[in-house]
This record gives sequence, structure tokens and C-alpha cells, in this order.
Amino acid sequence: MKLLLDFFPIILFFAAFKFAGIYVATGVAIVATVAQILWLRYKNGKVEPMQWVSLGVIVLFGGATLVAHNETFIKWKPTVLYWLMGSALIIGQSLFKKNLLKSVMGSQMQLPEPAWRVMTWSWAGFFAAMGALNLWVAFHYDTDTWVNFKLFGGMGLMLVFVIGQAVYLSRFAKTES
Repeated sequence: MKLLLDFFPIILFFAAFKFAGIYVATGVAIVATVAQILWLRYKNGKVEPMQWVSLGVIVLFGGATLVAHNETFIKWKPTVLYWLMGSALIIGQSLFKKNLLKSVMGSQMQLPEPAWRVMTWSWAGFFAAMGALNLWVAFHYDTDTWVNFKLFGGMGLMLVFVIGQAVYLSRFAKTES
């Protein structure tokens, strides 16, 4: 259920684009993200900071797309979000000596400190690469190809990366004797 809720705005954006074009899809994504935040606030009583950032980015870049009637802004949105997430990981690790992944996931898995660092840097690198790849697809292909990449390519690459992370982290799994 959580995974569906996380991808809710993206799926609605994709469907709206296929039926009504980029500007309607952008409006739908903004409304869907606001609805997602309201639902999370109602259901959990709180919203994670990255979800607030995501809302701000979609409202800013989606709003600019609608006001300027220029799809360039919405094409930058995933890149900005990826780079913000990667930057947060790097800044947390480098400047504040705080591993943000460990803060979020530490209660779910036990890892040695070097593994947390490797995981943090690999996620930061993945986010940097995904941001660059999004821009490359957005500005070297037509909008339809970019929208398809945003849904299927982005999720596919994320799945492959997560599987790679799981394989790496499996060496640290503790088995009961």
C-alpha cells in the first residue's frame, strides 16, 4: 500500500499525459501530490521532510510549467529532486557527520559503520546519475519518450539499484545459529 501511495502522483501524471497532454498531467501531478501529503498527514499525523520537499518542488516546477506554458520546468523537476536527495545525503555525511540513511533505516537493519557509509555514497551517486540521465532523456528525446522513461525507466533503474544494494548488504546479514 505504501509503495502505491509513493508512486500515486507519478502514475496519475503518466495516465493524464497519455489522455490529455503535459499541461493537464502537470496539474494532475500537483493535485495528486497535495492529496498524498494531506492523506499522509491525516493517516500518520506527520509527513516526512523529504515528502514536504517533494511537494515544494512539484508545486514550484509544476506551477512554473503551467504559468509559463513551458514544459521545460516540469522536465527539470525529477532532476532537482534527485539532486536534492543526493545532496542531503552528502551534506549529512560530510559536514554534519550524520548518516541520514542510518537515521531513517537503522531500526530496520544492523550494519557496520563502513557499510552505512558505502550505502550512503552509493545512493548519493545513484541520485546524481539519475538526475543527469533525466536531463539527457528530457532534452534529447520528445516529451512522450521522457514521460515513458520517467515512469518505466526510472522505476526500472531504481529496482536494479535496490537489488544491487541488497546483494551488497547481504554480506552483513546476521544468521541465527
